[in-house]
Amino acid sequence: MTRLMMIVAAIFTFSLAAAAQSQSKPFGIGTPVTPEQIAALDIDVRPDGTGLPAGSGTAEQGAPIYAAQCASCHGENGEGKPPYPQLLGGPRNTFDFASDYKIPRTIGNYWPYATTLYDYIHRAMPLTTPGSLTPDQTYAVTAYLLAREGILSPGQVLDAKSLAAIQMPARSHFVQDDRRGSTGGARVR
Repeated sequence: MTRLMMIVAAIFTFSLAAAAQSQSKPFGIGTPVTPEQIAALDIDVRPDGTGLPAGSGTAEQGAPIYAAQCASCHGENGEGKPPYPQLLGGPRNTFDFASDYKIPRTIGNYWPYATTLYDYIHRAMPLTTPGSLTPDQTYAVTAYLLAREGILSPGQVLDAKSLAAIQMPARSHFVQDDRRGSTGGARVR
């Protein structure tokens, strides 16, 4: 028996013994989660824009934020610096990701919803300090990236309403996920 297997067996045995004891009394560890703690973590943004916070930003405001917070990984022009992905550029219109696995999946040719781009940047970026950008900074960086891809006009203010209204070029590459048991159809798998 390897050392790892012995450790796993010991943890499992301890867990079974602890579970048997907890039948009569609780462990006495942990604290109940408050609604405020849940609200601080409940920051997801849905494709329809539900969950977008108040705030706004423009591409011009986003350029220096991108340069300071994003360019070290994603490149000055969004070209990516391996192992970090390319964000901008890539082919548009008539191409097939299945025909060439090397085609870069970028904001303009692969991302289906602008709202979820905001969500990802807000929750997970920058890599070294995820979640550190304010809503205004996140709107600004999102506007900068969308403007660089030609999806947003320069100078246009991006906020919850305008972001939710954006139709991404790659949206037609995706089909609805219907797990409710429908009979399907051309646009549902």
